[in-house]
Amino acid sequence: MEQKLPKIIVVLGPTASGKTEFALRLAEEFGGEIVSADSRQIYKEMGIGTAKPTAEERRRIRHHLVDFLIPDERFNAALYKKRALEAISDIVRRGKIPFLVGGTGLYIAAVVYNYLFPKVTPKMALRRKLEKKTVKQLFAIYKKLDLKGASIIDRNNKRRLIRAIEVCESAGKPFWEIRKKGEGLFGVLQIGIKLANKELRKRIVLRTEKMFKSGLEVEVRRLFKEYGSSPLLYTIGYQEWLPYLKKENITREEKREIKKEIALHTAQFAKRQMTWFKKDETIKWVADYHKAEKLVKNFLTK
Repeated sequence: MEQKLPKIIVVLGPTASGKTEFALRLAEEFGGEIVSADSRQIYKEMGIGTAKPTAEERRRIRHHLVDFLIPDERFNAALYKKRALEAISDIVRRGKIPFLVGGTGLYIAAVVYNYLFPKVTPKMALRRKLEKKTVKQLFAIYKKLDLKGASIIDRNNKRRLIRAIEVCESAGKPFWEIRKKGEGLFGVLQIGIKLANKELRKRIVLRTEKMFKSGLEVEVRRLFKEYGSSPLLYTIGYQEWLPYLKKENITREEKREIKKEIALHTAQFAKRQMTWFKKDETIKWVADYHKAEKLVKNFLTK
């Protein structure tokens, strides 16, 4: 008799769509634990700018792959997959249900579709050369190497752009052509949180406001002082502060401008996330919690 694969539940969607609360409620109801699939929440000290789950939320449900790297530590999708599979295996072994939760499409796909990543040795000379360039310049380089990949990559993520260029240069072909799928490791239910564009933009503005009230400026100043050379800080929520950090006091008008820039860049990023997710026809999109709850119940009783 064929052995059934372990089951995992994915809760995904664009930034600020409400994934965290959906996942927390589902995990509480169905005896689950959360494995984060967010490429920035894995880093310590970046709590506010990445909208990381709060201490209270992590007390409600055990979380994995949150806060385990320092901001200047290198990481990629292949390493994420390895760590995520270890966490999922542990959760399953203890009789719990793994919930893979986040908005980093490549991280999610790496686990769901068992991507077999090409082994590319880091080219330090190339990296040093690329790190001197702006994200705009890096994106232009990557777009010439991999047009398809450029349509869905986070174009503000300097570290990811550098790695993508490195892989293309080493392999001599686009990254999206050399990536292969292995045999499925899990039975998978993918639930996507779908909101109207107007509602999502409203949530993004509210979340940005909350970040400012929670002390985003203090976090940004501390991180740039300690890890200023890290490409990770040249991403949404942090990069917008760069023109003002030499000033001891940033004016209210300047803070309003920073806030607008963060909200705008976040909305643009959310659009790119949806471009990625829409390519996957297995995702079941829901607008309210009860539909998600019913999907999970049916999936687990099969």
